[in-house]
Amino acid sequence: MVRAVLVPEPGKLVLAEKAVPIIRESTEVLVRVKAGGICGTDLHIFHGTSPVATYPRVIGHEFVGEVVARGRGVTRVREGDHVVVEPIFFCGKCYPCSIGRPNVCENLEVMGVHRDGGFQEYVVVPERNVYPFSKDISWEEAVLMEPFTIALQVADRGNIASSDTVFIIGAGPIGLCILAYLKYLGAQCGISDIIPKRLERAKNLGADFVVHSGEENLEREVLRHFPGGAHVVIDASGLPETFAQAVQLASRAGRVVVLGFHTAPSPIPQASITLRELTIVGSRLQAHKFPQVVALFEERKLQPGKLVSHVFSFERVHEAFALLEHYPEETCKVLLSF
Repeated sequence: MVRAVLVPEPGKLVLAEKAVPIIRESTEVLVRVKAGGICGTDLHIFHGTSPVATYPRVIGHEFVGEVVARGRGVTRVREGDHVVVEPIFFCGKCYPCSIGRPNVCENLEVMGVHRDGGFQEYVVVPERNVYPFSKDISWEEAVLMEPFTIALQVADRGNIASSDTVFIIGAGPIGLCILAYLKYLGAQCGISDIIPKRLERAKNLGADFVVHSGEENLEREVLRHFPGGAHVVIDASGLPETFAQAVQLASRAGRVVVLGFHTAPSPIPQASITLRELTIVGSRLQAHKFPQVVALFEERKLQPGKLVSHVFSFERVHEAFALLEHYPEETCKVLLSF
C-alpha cells in the first residue's frame, strides 16, 4: 500500500492508503515521488471552487521524483533518473492539438484535477510525460519547474521581448515565477500586490518597481514608470476587478494576458479595447515548455530557491494547507516532501 493526499469531497482532506500503482503499458514508468508543490488549484479543489475538478481526487500536479521501474518499451529514461512530471494528458487529434496547443485540448485531462495526481508516494505515468534533469538540482528546486512552464507560456502568449515594459498584477508564486523569467529575458517589469512581504520577494527577484495596490494608486504608479501604459499587462490575480484594471493599464497596441478562472464577468467597455487596438489573450497551463525549463534550471538561469518559503513532510499536509489559508503573508511556495 502507498499513502496519498486525497480530497474525497469538497471540504475534506485526508491521508489515504491505496494500492501500489502498477505499470500496465510498455511505455509507462513508475516514479517514487520525492517532492510536490501546493498550488492554488489544490486549494480550490479542497474548497470545491474549482470549475473543472472531479472527486474523489488525489491532488497535486507539481511534483518530481525518481524512476524506479519502467516498461519494456521505455527508451528515454532509466531507473534512477530524476524526473519532473508533466501533468497534462491530451488526445492529439482535436483542433487545438493539431495546431500545437494541447494545453487546451478538447479532451484535456490534468493530473490532480481530472485524474489522480502526484501527492502520493508512487505514481505511474507515460514516458512522454517525464523529463529527466540533473541530479545536481535539489528536489525542492526542481518542484518549481512546473510553475516556471506557466511563466514561459505567459511570455509566449504575450509575445514578450526584452524591449517590452511589463506590469504584473499579483505577486503570488505564479506572478513571481513570471517576474523571474521576464527579468531573465531582460524586460522591464513592475508588479503589484496587497501583501508587503510578497513585494519584498519581488524586489529580491529583480522587479524594477513594486506597487502596494492597497495603499497606492495603481494607475498613477504604472504611468509614472511606464508613460502611456505598459506594453504588456499580466493579470496573475484572476479577479474580475484585476482583469478590468489590466485593460486600463495597457498601452496603445498593448497586450493583456489573463490567467484567471473566475466565472464572474468584468465590466470592460469595448472602447477601451478598440480605440487602443489591444490584444487580449488567455494563458492556460503550458504547451511544450518542459525541455526549455529543464535547460534553464540546469544552466542556473533562474532563481527557484528564492520562491520556496516552507517545506513540510507530506504527513503534515493539514498544517501546510492551514498555513497557506490563514497566513498568506508568511508564505510563498509551500512544498511537501515525500
